Amino acid sequence: MIYVVDYHKLANLLFPDLKYTIHDYEKIYPKRKLDNSAKVTRIAPSPTGFIHLGNLFSAIINERLARKSGGIFFLRIEDTDNKREVPGAVDKIKSTLKYFGISFDEGPIGKGEYGPYCQRERVAVYHAFAKALVEKGFAYPCFCTESQLSEMREKQRNQKLNLGYYGNSAIHRNSDFGDIEQKIANKEPYVLRFRSGGDVKNIIKIEDAIRGEITLQENYQDFILLKSDGIPTYHFAHVVDDHLMGTTHVVRGEEWLPSLPMHYQLFEAFEWQLPVYCHTAQLMKFDGSSKRKLSKRKDPEIALEYYISEGYDPSAVWEYLLTILNSNFEEWRILNPDSTIGDFPFSTEKLSKSGALFDLKKLNDISKNIISKMSVKEVYNNIATWAGKYDMEFAGIFTLNPSYSVAALTLCTETPRKDIMSWKQAKRYLRFFYDETFKIEDDFPVAVNISDRKLFFNKFLETYNYSDDKSTWFNKIVNIAVEMGYAGTVKEYKNNPHQYKGHIGDINGVLRVCIVGRLNSPDLWSICKIIGDAKVRNRVLSQTFSN
Repeated sequence: MIYVVDYHKLANLLFPDLKYTIHDYEKIYPKRKLDNSAKVTRIAPSPTGFIHLGNLFSAIINERLARKSGGIFFLRIEDTDNKREVPGAVDKIKSTLKYFGISFDEGPIGKGEYGPYCQRERVAVYHAFAKALVEKGFAYPCFCTESQLSEMREKQRNQKLNLGYYGNSAIHRNSDFGDIEQKIANKEPYVLRFRSGGDVKNIIKIEDAIRGEITLQENYQDFILLKSDGIPTYHFAHVVDDHLMGTTHVVRGEEWLPSLPMHYQLFEAFEWQLPVYCHTAQLMKFDGSSKRKLSKRKDPEIALEYYISEGYDPSAVWEYLLTILNSNFEEWRILNPDSTIGDFPFSTEKLSKSGALFDLKKLNDISKNIISKMSVKEVYNNIATWAGKYDMEFAGIFTLNPSYSVAALTLCTETPRKDIMSWKQAKRYLRFFYDETFKIEDDFPVAVNISDRKLFFNKFLETYNYSDDKSTWFNKIVNIAVEMGYAGTVKEYKNNPHQYKGHIGDINGVLRVCIVGRLNSPDLWSICKIIGDAKVRNRVLSQTFSN
């Protein structure tokens, strides 16, 4: 039996003491005074304490859209699920995004005339708009218990029906006003549901700024607007907020596409203009020969804290993400090597429609290139700042003699060398300059046996003079090598390999591993000049007496 309900009376029963109506809120949040071409965008993370790559991915798109059009970019905190909230998370969100050069025109802990910007502080606003939906016949209270809902789903499974609260399964959809009044008087808990007029057979078409026209099944479910504690769901809250805050473009991941028909119905119910939706491709990575979505559980690089703690320069992360976001960015960068990222003509039309492939190796290459263009002083300050937060022991070593560390960096960053890709990796790379961090990492060349190795070290120390120029220094090593039966050049060895034990490259490799700890490094003579006579002699001497 269907009962006729006085919706106005029901709305007053459910929301008896509201201070403002939706008309009042339309005045409190007037239409923004911006040019028609200006875009108003936002990011709206949850305060869970976990800021991920997807947040930055979305933030860059939103920031570019707003900045390039003279619009507004704001931060809104979607904290309707207080069970997941982590204390201090809002500050963490802002500081993390600030590290990556993301700034906001409006938001919590800051300025803005369209706040509050935390949803739990806007509950009264949502209640006013929920009341309006009840008055229009678009919302109603549902008193179903969890056991009733479970029973309903089980019945639907048995009858091979679509699961959900709709049609005949929506048992409170047409409840009698007297029944509702009695249940509320008895303080029975309830949620507020949207009364959908959709049909499972219908298709809707929506224009997406990235994907073009998309077709989706019309929503036919009576989804929840307000939970039993009066707090709104994401589906309801973000629609109200985006309308009142004047959001023109909603950028979010493609995982939200199935929810779009619900949001579309809400905008229609309020007779509001739909914002421009931009559903971005999910970040993917290769796992063996196949692709999969980046995982919070499997992939540490999904967390933005990973890039901060690893010491990636923010500009490198920006640069890399733009290569994923806009297909023409790399071509533009080649033609404009000295331009800033802000000069790039960012466009939603160039955004990827399919899974965006994340490649850490490519990020490392881009990072090396960017760091190679920095001044040595800038590199030094960045390493010192990173170490001061993440590695105090190394910070003490690195900053003890700034001129010495700058000299080491000069050698490692001079063109065409691109040895440093992050501040953490710089510590590993620079370790041979400091006795406290020096270690033998590579094996000695096998062409030189242990007895020859020790013989060479002894002869090297006998002839070594810190004051020798590079040519004299190298000629001494060649003479020792020839004296020991090694070819003085690689070419000589290749022409007569059976005549020699090895070649000068093998001997030089032995010395490099001894002094640097690895086979690949900047110029060895230059390293010796920086680390000084005592370090050179001590390291060679230690290997002379080693097993």
